[in-house]
Amino acid sequence: MNKYRRLRNPGIAAFILFWILISLGVWQAHRRVWKEGILAQIHAAEIAPPIPLPAQPTRFEKVSIVGHWVAGKAVLYSDEVHDSPQGPIEGGELVMPFQTDAGPVVLVDLGWVPQKRPQAMAMPAGETQAVGYIHQSDTGGWFAGTDDVAHGLYYTLNTAKIGADMGLTNVAPFALVAMGPLPPPGSPLPEPAQNLPRPPNNHYQYELTWFGFALVLVFEFFFYARKRLREP
Repeated sequence: MNKYRRLRNPGIAAFILFWILISLGVWQAHRRVWKEGILAQIHAAEIAPPIPLPAQPTRFEKVSIVGHWVAGKAVLYSDEVHDSPQGPIEGGELVMPFQTDAGPVVLVDLGWVPQKRPQAMAMPAGETQAVGYIHQSDTGGWFAGTDDVAHGLYYTLNTAKIGADMGLTNVAPFALVAMGPLPPPGSPLPEPAQNLPRPPNNHYQYELTWFGFALVLVFEFFFYARKRLREP
């Protein structure tokens, strides 16, 4: 009996820790199911027709805005190099302003283009619509590149700043990332987004991790108890 008393305190601690680990695993399982539901909603929105821009848009909705393009104005955002059969090609995201009927000007990221300096595209005149998802305005950070305003090159998608540099007023606090079909290979046209952004779903790995820790704890305590009980 005295031998078993040696295991009382370690056993209580192991018992409590075991159920903590199981609880964490169950919590991650519920989080996984919840996240899978969100991803299913995003997929449904992706294949469905766009909805009119809501008052509180999120980046996981495919939305449309109605108005007309502001001709002759464009900037390049980011600095990306794409591979091609001819070798690496420099370029960036072509951003042009869109005057909505609702009032604000929305900066539209039309997609990656093989340009070193922004060149505005010839867009349809008159009433039209743009389709995509929302990208909230950025403020930059310590490691963001320095914007080259004189040449229309930006490394931070700060819509208010970019709009002001374009001479625009009443600019929306977000940009629209255009969605649409890809142009033919080698085309100078922008490459719009093909999918809505998705939040990461790593809950299955976390779930296995916590349950795995609980299983390891059981084996560790078994070998620990066997060793203590063999001691004189």
